[in-house]
Amino acid sequence: MKTVNIYNKVKAVLFYLLLLSFPPALLSSCSDFLDILPMNSTVLENYWKEKADVTGAVNGCYEALAAEDVVTRMGVWGELRSDNIVAGTNVPNHINEMLRENLLPTNDMCKWASLYNVINRCNIVCHYAPEVQEIDPNYTYNEMKATIAEMKTIRALCYFYLIRAFRDVPYTTEPSIDDNQNYVLPATPFNAVIDSLIYDLEGVKDDAQRRFELEKVQNKSIYVPDANTSRITRWATYALLADLYLWKGDWDNVIKYCDMVIDYKAQVYNELLQADQINDIELYDGIPMIIEATVKGTKDVGNAYTSIFGTGNSFEGIFEIYYNGNTGQENNFISNYYGNRDNPIARLKAPEFLMENLSSNTNQLWQSSDCRAYEAIASEGTSYSITKYVRQSASFSLRSTSNVTVSGDRRTRKDANWIIYRLSDVMLMKAEALIERSESDWPEAFKLINNVYKRGNNISPETTTGSLTYETYAISKDKMEDLLFEERQREFLFEGKRWFDLVRLARRDGKTERLSSNTIRKHSVDQNVIKIKLTDPNYIYFPYAKSELKVNPLLVQNPAFSNTEEGVLK
Repeated sequence: MKTVNIYNKVKAVLFYLLLLSFPPALLSSCSDFLDILPMNSTVLENYWKEKADVTGAVNGCYEALAAEDVVTRMGVWGELRSDNIVAGTNVPNHINEMLRENLLPTNDMCKWASLYNVINRCNIVCHYAPEVQEIDPNYTYNEMKATIAEMKTIRALCYFYLIRAFRDVPYTTEPSIDDNQNYVLPATPFNAVIDSLIYDLEGVKDDAQRRFELEKVQNKSIYVPDANTSRITRWATYALLADLYLWKGDWDNVIKYCDMVIDYKAQVYNELLQADQINDIELYDGIPMIIEATVKGTKDVGNAYTSIFGTGNSFEGIFEIYYNGNTGQENNFISNYYGNRDNPIARLKAPEFLMENLSSNTNQLWQSSDCRAYEAIASEGTSYSITKYVRQSASFSLRSTSNVTVSGDRRTRKDANWIIYRLSDVMLMKAEALIERSESDWPEAFKLINNVYKRGNNISPETTTGSLTYETYAISKDKMEDLLFEERQREFLFEGKRWFDLVRLARRDGKTERLSSNTIRKHSVDQNVIKIKLTDPNYIYFPYAKSELKVNPLLVQNPAFSNTEEGVLK
């Protein structure tokens, strides 16, 4: 055996001993074992002998998913090029260039190795879990199937981020476990990857765990949010399937899977209601949502923000990447939102148009009554800092919108969960599919959009005053789509979704006009130059990193970047 493999074996043993010493929630930096893959298969196979080995590797996949390089790319790829964010203070050059739509293949954010690391970990678990099940009677067949469903969902999620950012990417479900294996692959087209991911998840969706933990209250077993939103459950798999079908344009299946998640949340609500555990959730046309004002009829608000983003793992959560500050891992993407006492403007800030004229009720995006504007953004003189995820809690009054002051502690640690899916996302995915499917579905789509809007504006479910008006938007499909994407922008501001939403819209349109007109709103200079760049449908995707082109000769650079000096191999 080679020296390097003896070293790998020792590290693997230490990894598992350490791993088995701590509960999953306390895992922090035990990633060396899989960070050094590929290794000789003889070494790896020595450790796939019992259920604990599988459990340790699964925990390692979650740890890798929460790594700084992964979550930073989720945020950067999904948010920075959109109209939500501009440069703040002391912005690193590679981020500043991206904000200016000056993308080059030498930009660090074009590197994707960290996501492929997660993918390979998942591939390895899927490869070895069946073998462990055959030799360890404590690891049941159904447990093995649930493990594979969990790993395939995380794998699909990573691929989904990659194709939305780069369009065509190398795709494999085979693990890299041997020094001699060759994993230089050409890029698989976007649509083929989507189809493969859907096929994969359709095959395992009903094997995924329904719930990981229940709690006994008054002799009733009730849902525990913390344990069921930081792991992949069946409902997270359904939410991802709905999203994949949304990008594919299969409206019936989007609606089908969204309904499954919505129905499940209604079931959980009823269970909590029977156990007398409901105090801040109301039904909006049968869909339970956390309310902004805990005292009905008052304008003292902020509760929904505190539950969803402050505390995290809320009732509405479906899947969140978990941080608790004690593990050593932090959500370092949101560190770009953090200022300090002397300068509250961080590396990234909100553009002026998002907040200007809000108090006079003439803002482009918000009504002055919209709690989400005040919760997500704070005025700092002539600039606007991002406060979503930064605040631990939010509390304020909307009795007067001329001078709204939000109180609430800011986080001392960057330990906010990164939310992948929550209930309002599923509601708005369903609304989008209904709009696209048929004009006869528009009233139902509008109702879903309006319910998300009403919660955000502290409007009680049964109240019509102040809510949106169907007739205003039902005059055309474009108007309904604009309403949907505006509501998504309001609801998911700074959550790493906006650029992907604009790309999906451009793909559906077959042109980039709406993407471009939204994006250039934040640019005060070079608007025409940026608009010209964005007319090229290839430019809405990121270039392949120059370093990736060097190691993988089968990759062909995105044509929007192939003529740049940095995009051509020397």
